[in-house]
Amino acid sequence: DEPPPGLVAALGVDPVVVGRNRLDYLVEVASAAAVRAATPDFTALREIPTRGVILTAPADAAPHDFVSRFFAPLTGIDEDDATGSAHCCLGPFWAERLGKRDLTGYQASPRGAVIRVRVADKRVELLGQAVTIVHGHLAI
Repeated sequence: DEPPPGLVAALGVDPVVVGRNRLDYLVEVASAAAVRAATPDFTALREIPTRGVILTAPADAAPHDFVSRFFAPLTGIDEDDATGSAHCCLGPFWAERLGKRDLTGYQASPRGAVIRVRVADKRVELLGQAVTIVHGHLAI
């Protein structure tokens, strides 16, 4: 796909592939180092009409298969720490390229997150650990 005007400049990267799902743009770059080194212009990214932007590349070391970062400044989140919905897109994307259904992704956010992905037929399963940050009851 052709990236929207301003997307590549706002990310400050040299894309290999630009694609889009119904929510986000996916931008593949050549290396994990390029993903980690990216310093997006969040003001400019706010001008891109999309929920978010997934930046990704093949991993540079085991046990990870790919690395990513997720930016959503238009929704008030400059960079998300761990994005399950992005990995629902990244799973099939990397499964096709790497020829495997079970993958391990590393989200290279400041906090960092490991998210395991299993691509099965028309489903993507996310596996890993989660932390409950709120517990409560809803009375209607």
